[in-house]
Amino acid sequence: MLLENKVIVVTGGSAGLGEQICYEAARRGAIVVICARRSQLINKVKEHCMTLSGKPAYAFQLDIADPESVENVIASIREKVGKVDILVNNAGFGIFQEFTEMKPETIRNMFEVNVLGMMVLTQQIALEMVDQRSGHIINVASMAGKIATPKTAVYSATKFAVLGFSNALRLELKPFGIHVTTVNPGPIETAFFDQADPSGNYLASLGTFVLEPTKLAKTIVKAMIHPKREINRPQVMGVAAKFYTLFPAIGDYLAGSLFNKK
Repeated sequence: MLLENKVIVVTGGSAGLGEQICYEAARRGAIVVICARRSQLINKVKEHCMTLSGKPAYAFQLDIADPESVENVIASIREKVGKVDILVNNAGFGIFQEFTEMKPETIRNMFEVNVLGMMVLTQQIALEMVDQRSGHIINVASMAGKIATPKTAVYSATKFAVLGFSNALRLELKPFGIHVTTVNPGPIETAFFDQADPSGNYLASLGTFVLEPTKLAKTIVKAMIHPKREINRPQVMGVAAKFYTLFPAIGDYLAGSLFNKK
């Protein structure tokens, strides 16, 4: 119960990893604020969080790509909940496709959701955390932001942006007692791949590399209690990312062959 009465805002909290983060935080006594587009699903998650925590939980419909929607949610949190202790930026999506075949509106939308909307929301909450001289921001990036592979040119670019943003933000906010953690997961067994790879071939080809959202959620929530700079899962991919940086030519070969399962 080390998160007793801490207010935790989770974007993309209606399903998958975000949903499991909400439940794990609720089990530890947190007041969970679920934000996502699908109102029916977030209300279901809210009810379950209240059962697990025995405390209030809140659900706000959020389109992270719409600045007006972000402003409305921020206002609702201020009015109905109060100060935010922990923000988990989990909302995001990807489509695995050759860059030359991708529509401009898809490229734009991926950046609006994965990067720009996340920044707008984070800035508003970070300002309040600076005033209170405490807080924790957790940004869910991706191993794709460390190791780019074919058919992920745009998705990898958005996650590289999240990594760069997080690393700079960590240094800027450290003097105010605010932690910034970056989560870099490999493939997770969630509905993310229903859109990213409708064929299902990519996830099926990865075997033991596929992460379980419940286990990863527990790791992330533990980091709320004992903050970390980064969480890289599976760990073997974290090692591979270091290898990729040290030996880029070999890394390109492996990324284009061994890691290219799409």
